[in-house]
Amino acid sequence: MQCLIGQLRALHKAIQSYEARLNELMDEHPDAAPFLAQPGAGPALAPRLLVAFGSDRERFQAATELQSLSGVAPVTKRSGKSRIVQRRWACHKFLLQTFHEFASCSYKKSARAKAFYLQQRSIGKGHDAPLRCLAFKWVRILFRCWKTRTPYSEQHYLEQLQCRGAPLLEFLESATDTGA
Repeated sequence: MQCLIGQLRALHKAIQSYEARLNELMDEHPDAAPFLAQPGAGPALAPRLLVAFGSDRERFQAATELQSLSGVAPVTKRSGKSRIVQRRWACHKFLLQTFHEFASCSYKKSARAKAFYLQQRSIGKGHDAPLRCLAFKWVRILFRCWKTRTPYSEQHYLEQLQCRGAPLLEFLESATDTGA
């Protein structure tokens, strides 16, 4: 047992060192601001989101490319009159996990994300399907922030929803009541 405790202490020290270096690199990175500003990203998910997009702005021409690569974009299968929409199994699993975890953290910190989650739940979806749908939306938003190098503004997004009279607005009040 003493041997295991010693190994765990050494491992814990090494992890702390890696985390400190990761924080330094994130602070120095020129593209960090849009990812650090995301609601719910925090010190663990912001670097993962940054790595998902990378620094090469020519790598992805549209958000749909990253949505498909990561697996948050559903697959539609058609045959005759039947049409089935299902989750994408052939994808980059770590990217899918990153966006799924970010969606899960974001709906606890963002009123808009919480409203979207509640809207999806109200139409009978379980827990994971609304998170995948939310991740799908977040990738589009993150893509725009990444391309333009601008941080996400919840207030701007909510103003746009007001201008459009979006159906999501009816869920916004309950999202803020439950403490987004």
